[in-house]
Amino acid sequence: MGKPQKIPISLSDDNKITVFYDGACPLCTREMDFYKRQKGADSIAWMDVSRCNEDYVAPDLSKELALRRFHIQEKDGPIVSGAEGFAVLWAALPAFRLFGRVARTQPLIWILEKVYQQFLKIRPRLQSMFRDCQMKDTTSLPDWLIRDLRSDHAGETGAIAIYRGILAVTNNDEIRSFAESHLKTEGQHLELIESVLPPDARSSLLPLWRAAGFLTGALPAMFGNAAVYRTIDAVETFVDLHYSKQVVRLSHEERFSEIHDILERCQTDEIRHRDEARNRLQNTPSMLSEAWCWLIGFGSAVAVTLARRI
Repeated sequence: MGKPQKIPISLSDDNKITVFYDGACPLCTREMDFYKRQKGADSIAWMDVSRCNEDYVAPDLSKELALRRFHIQEKDGPIVSGAEGFAVLWAALPAFRLFGRVARTQPLIWILEKVYQQFLKIRPRLQSMFRDCQMKDTTSLPDWLIRDLRSDHAGETGAIAIYRGILAVTNNDEIRSFAESHLKTEGQHLELIESVLPPDARSSLLPLWRAAGFLTGALPAMFGNAAVYRTIDAVETFVDLHYSKQVVRLSHEERFSEIHDILERCQTDEIRHRDEARNRLQNTPSMLSEAWCWLIGFGSAVAVTLARRI
C-alpha cells in the first residue's frame, strides 16, 4: 500500500476541528445531525467517512478504523477517538463546553471510554433494531413515495449489475479500479434504500433489471475504456435528473427528511461518478456512441416507468 494521502476536507481558517463519523450508521447520523444544529457547529468540518472512496481519510487514519470508532482532529493537532473525541467535540460547542472540559479530566474520561467501548459492542444490534423500526414506519408512506423508492431500488440494483458486467469482461486495470470503486458505492446506496423500502414493496422485475444492467456494462467493456466511460456518463446523467426531481419534491416534505437525505446523498455520489467518467473522455463521440447513449437514456426512462408500477 502506498503512502496514504489525505482527502481534501475544505477547511477554512474558521474550522477548529474535523469530525470523522460513519454516515451510513443511522445512529451516528442522527447524533451528528443534532450537533450540527448547535451554535458553533459552523466552525467544525464534518466528514462522512462512509462516502470516502480512499483507504485513508487522513494521513494517520484509515477508513476502516474511522468506521469502527468516532474520531476527531483539532486543527494542526493529533487525531483522538472514542470518549476523548466526544469531549473535544463538546468543548467546541458553547452549549456543551463546560461538560466537555470536565469530561477530559480523570477519572471521568476513563469511565466514559469504558462506556463507549461497551456501546461499540452493541452498536450493530442497535443499528439493526433502528433500521427495523424505520422499515415499520414506511408502512405509512404515501403511494407516490413508495413508487419513487421502488424505482430507486430497481435503479441501484441495475447499477450494481452494470459494474459487475464491466468487471466480468474487462482485464484493463484502470477500468477495473474504476468499476470496483463505483460498485462499492452503489452497494451502499442499495443498502440505504433497502433500509426505508419494505421487501414487499420492491419491484417484481428485479431479475430483469439485473440482466439489463449486466449487458449495459458488459457490452461497452468489449470495446474499451472510452465506451465504458461514455456509458457511465450517460447512465449517471439520467440518474442525476431522476434523483433531482425526487429530492426537490421531498425538500417540501419535512416528515420525510431522512429519506430526502438518503436520496440527496445518492444523487451526490452519482454526480461524482458521472464527472469522473466524463473527465476521462478525450475524443468526440462517434455517431454509434451517441446512438448507444440515447438508447441508454430511453431504456432507463422505460425501466423507471415499469419499476414504479411493477
